[in-house]
Amino acid sequence: MSSENVVGALDIGGTHVSAARVDVATGSVQAHTRLRVPLPVAGTRAELLAAIAHAAASIAGPALGRLGVAVPGPFDYSSGVSKTAHKLRGLHGVDLRSELCLALRLTDPEAVRFLNDADAFLLGEWLAGAARGHARAVGVTLGTGLGSAFIEDGRIAHTGRGVPSGGALWELPFRGAPVEQTISSSALLARWDAPLTERIDVEGLAGRARAGDGSACRVFEELGQALGEFLAPSLAAFGASCLVVGGSIAHSWELFEPSLRAELEPIETLEALTVAEQLDDAPLLGAAWWVASGQA
Repeated sequence: MSSENVVGALDIGGTHVSAARVDVATGSVQAHTRLRVPLPVAGTRAELLAAIAHAAASIAGPALGRLGVAVPGPFDYSSGVSKTAHKLRGLHGVDLRSELCLALRLTDPEAVRFLNDADAFLLGEWLAGAARGHARAVGVTLGTGLGSAFIEDGRIAHTGRGVPSGGALWELPFRGAPVEQTISSSALLARWDAPLTERIDVEGLAGRARAGDGSACRVFEELGQALGEFLAPSLAAFGASCLVVGGSIAHSWELFEPSLRAELEPIETLEALTVAEQLDDAPLLGAAWWVASGQA
């Protein structure tokens, strides 16, 4: 494997940070380099930076000269400074570029580049997953929030026909309220009529649905219907030929795919509707390609 083709990648999520070395020539994660480190959600600045630095240091080496970083907004992607005030608030105002250069022993600050995690996800699927060969594709990530990205001829689109400002579908209202009140993990769990004494997560609820719990099945069916209703106008306007679904809720794909597919069937341009092929690695692949390509 040529060291010129190998770059580092980080995926900073709400509960974890993943690191790996990626061969951008083959669109693959280098064997045995993946590391996933838990993030203390309510941790201090020092605790959060220690976890991120640990992940980054695991892929450091003299042959690694570039790093792509997928991170959720709000974030100043050009400067590498976190603007978040709710999730991982301990990182607010932190210069992550400087911290990562230190962890990786990089002397050139421009060797570390940042992009939105949903953009990284779709780029990864376009490079080596379900969106390969599609000129106009849309990706959504379903989890604590609703992430979204639009790609046109291999470039992320933040403006244009059918693209909301910045590609951020979560900013659009749905049924008279913020869309994440209907489409998110918390909204999914809120729709399930659970006993007041019972606590359950999305994985547990999916397990109930797979075991035949009618109430749990209906919750996922309603999710698919709502997601399709929400996405249809943007997909049609953008002329998307592919929709790729990722995020933690996508691990329950088979439970909401039929109702989602039924809602989106009228969109004539939509050739492919699928769960991500690189469900865990797509953001790493996309972040690596981003820094290697030098795409603005």
